[in-house]
Amino acid sequence: MPLNQLELLALVSVARLGKEAYAVTIHEHIASLTGRDVSMAALYAALDRLERQALVEPWQSDPKPQRGGRSRRHFNLTTGGEAALRAERALADRMWRGMPSPADERR
Repeated sequence: MPLNQLELLALVSVARLGKEAYAVTIHEHIASLTGRDVSMAALYAALDRLERQALVEPWQSDPKPQRGGRSRRHFNLTTGGEAALRAERALADRMWRGMPSPADERR
């Protein structure tokens, strides 16, 4: 099943963030790279879809050491997730190959 843009952004963020990949850090990573303010509800839905497709797997962190500290739901990239990222990148590379840059078009 093809990934939508938010799913792809979330998957790339999980790969880049490693052990620090949980909803808040993924949200911040997407916002910092794209300038988009994605709703947390949309991000949670995208992460759920990625989990159902076995592209990410969740794990619970230990509770924070402060009183009332909660654990966080982190995400790891699966082997299938890595393959999906490689496929998406290869597709984008094929599509852009041979495409003139805007600077080339002005000449």
